[in-house]
This record gives sequence, structure tokens and C-alpha cells, in this order.
Amino acid sequence: MGILYGIGVGPGNPEYMTLQAVRIIKECSIIAIPDSEAEKSIALHIAKQAIPEIMEKEIITVTMPMVKEKELLENAHQEAADKLLHYLNNTDVAFLTIGDVSIYSTYLYLQKKVQAKGIETIMVPGIPSFCAAAAALNDSLVEGDEMLHLIPASYDLTSSMQLTGSKVFMKAGKKFPQLKEQLRKSKSAKMIENCGLPTEKIYSSLSDFPEKAGYLSLIVVKE
Repeated sequence: MGILYGIGVGPGNPEYMTLQAVRIIKECSIIAIPDSEAEKSIALHIAKQAIPEIMEKEIITVTMPMVKEKELLENAHQEAADKLLHYLNNTDVAFLTIGDVSIYSTYLYLQKKVQAKGIETIMVPGIPSFCAAAAALNDSLVEGDEMLHLIPASYDLTSSMQLTGSKVFMKAGKKFPQLKEQLRKSKSAKMIENCGLPTEKIYSSLSDFPEKAGYLSLIVVKE
């Protein structure tokens, strides 16, 4: 039986990939990505800049819909896990995901299902987007006794606004207008869009924020 590796490739810059990630990708003959079409995969785009020969490997895609309906998600995750299990019967598989594999990663849903079938899984960490964002902003996230809160911005935002310390709103895309409105009183909101990618944009204050934002938008608020 093979091993399923969940590999974080970082947020965009291929130089952020770890030596461990590069080594394991090179060793695996099967590369899995959470996209319906390989050409559109951000994770694969990042990895192939560091490992050009990855394109000579067999690349399989699994569909991971960006929806919240539990039944639809369960069916999609099971179908994806079954596809991986087919390959894991004979060989190791490297599943690529942007950022870090332990933070809101599509891999985590599949890991549980594969483990339930007795398959070994190994997580390979990557640089999280919020750490790369802090570096791009040339600023700290937390200091001293400050707390750090990671908030999935596509869900309810009301309670998160009451949190003290530093807040990181991740994947703000669809709820960006509502989030922007709720941040009106903040004096320290900064935003990075497509962190680490060639299309990266930095907004140093709320007044500079655009009217709309893409899926890979991250907002840092220090209070």
C-alpha cells in the first residue's frame, strides 16, 4: 500500500516551498491536485516552478466544490477519496495544496477518509498565507501577550468583530463587501490579494481597499 502525502506548497512564491516538499514531490510518481483541470491549478503552478519535471509525472485531479451544502460536499469528498484510494493500492500519492496543509485545506477531508481505510498519511507543512502576508507587509502579526485569530471570512463575521488582538480574515472573496463595511471603524486594516503570486497586490489602509476582491484575499487587522 502507498502513502498519501498532503503537501503544502506555500501561498504563491515557489521559493517558499520547503526542501521536504520538493523532495517528496520528486519521489512520488502520482501527483494529485484539487481541481477539475490541471491547467488552472494554482498549487501545481507553484510547484512546477520549483520542480519543472513534475509535469512529466502522472497528474490526477479531484473535484472539491466550493459550496457549503453538507450532502454535496460529503459526496464529492467520498468520490475524491475513492479516486485516491485506487492509486494508493499500488503507489504513493502527493496531494498538493496551497499554503499550509493543516489550515482550511481541502486535503484534510480526504485524509480522514483515506485513514479510515487503513492507509498511512503524512502531512508536509508549508508556509501559511498569513505569515507570508505579514512578511510582505513588513510587520508583525502578534507581539507580547497579544492573541492571533484566524477567521474564515466566508462565514458569519459578527462575533469575530468582538475579538481582541490581531485578526486575520482569510479567503474574503464573496463576503468582501460585508467585511469591508464592518471594518469601517478599524484604523489598522491591511489587505493582500494573491499573496506571493505575480498578481499580488498590497493595500496598506482600508481607504485603499477595492470594491471587490478575489478568493485569495487576506485582511490583517491589528487592534
